[in-house]
Amino acid sequence: MKIYLAPLEGITGNIYRTNLHKHFGGIDKFFTPFISPAAEGALGTKAYRDVLPANNIGQRLVPQILTDSAEGFLVMCKRLNADFGYEEFNLNLGCPSGTVMSKGRGAAFLARTDDLDRFLDDIFKSRFKISLKTRIGKTDPEEFYKILEIYNKYPVYELIIHPRTGKDKYGNVPNRAMYRYAVENTKHKLCYNGDIFKYGDMLDFAAEFPETECVMAGRGVISNPALPLIIKGGEMPENSKIMAFYKDVFNDYSEILYGSANLLHKMKELVLYMAKNFDDCPKTVKRIKKAKTPAEFDAAVTELFTACGPMRY
Repeated sequence: MKIYLAPLEGITGNIYRTNLHKHFGGIDKFFTPFISPAAEGALGTKAYRDVLPANNIGQRLVPQILTDSAEGFLVMCKRLNADFGYEEFNLNLGCPSGTVMSKGRGAAFLARTDDLDRFLDDIFKSRFKISLKTRIGKTDPEEFYKILEIYNKYPVYELIIHPRTGKDKYGNVPNRAMYRYAVENTKHKLCYNGDIFKYGDMLDFAAEFPETECVMAGRGVISNPALPLIIKGGEMPENSKIMAFYKDVFNDYSEILYGSANLLHKMKELVLYMAKNFDDCPKTVKRIKKAKTPAEFDAAVTELFTACGPMRY
């Protein structure tokens, strides 16, 4: 089974990915948090640092692009190819963020099927390998029948399906019936994304869809960075190894982020995901949330790893 890391804005940047690869491995392909094209494919400092090959050694990294402009998409691909050598790109057709959908992008683009068809016709005339990360519609799962019909017209390198609508965001449950429809009605190589949080979730999915050879996991990996390793037959590491991973991420971010407030905001988001997989330690979690200095935060996180039992998986 191939395991891909789903991109999560603000979390799965190059520092996180590098340390995940270094400490645990198990990820076959990484995707950048989405890049929105700017004039002439210009990259901001954050995006530049994220795609720089020297910052992603040993990773198979795919830049993900979020846009509803075929011209913007292709300009970005050409820039990333010319400057960094990337040849595979991913189109984000799944982001459920309100700010993204209000601009008709991400999952909202799925409702504009004629525009989507023209967009794909334009970008698939290029020489690049283009994969799609998609939801099954903007508001109604039945939108997917038409959407998949459109996808089947083009040489999609890989079709990654999160079987929720944009309206669902991360509520409800993944619509496995619609994923089954995709399995039975497309010749594209499929990758499943959605609610793979535990090893048992992976076993259940594999039993239901033995023909699928790839899953993408995001929140499940953020909560337990050893999950890909476990899925591939490894053993759950001791808390000390998880803590070493956290320490490296913390130290690397402390070198590039200006001010303790920015560092705490970044690290609290990550650690609070991980805290969900520990035995109930409400006082420790409260200390993590309320920490006002890096020292207070680090002390509380150290307590999480040393006093709250082994991480569940």
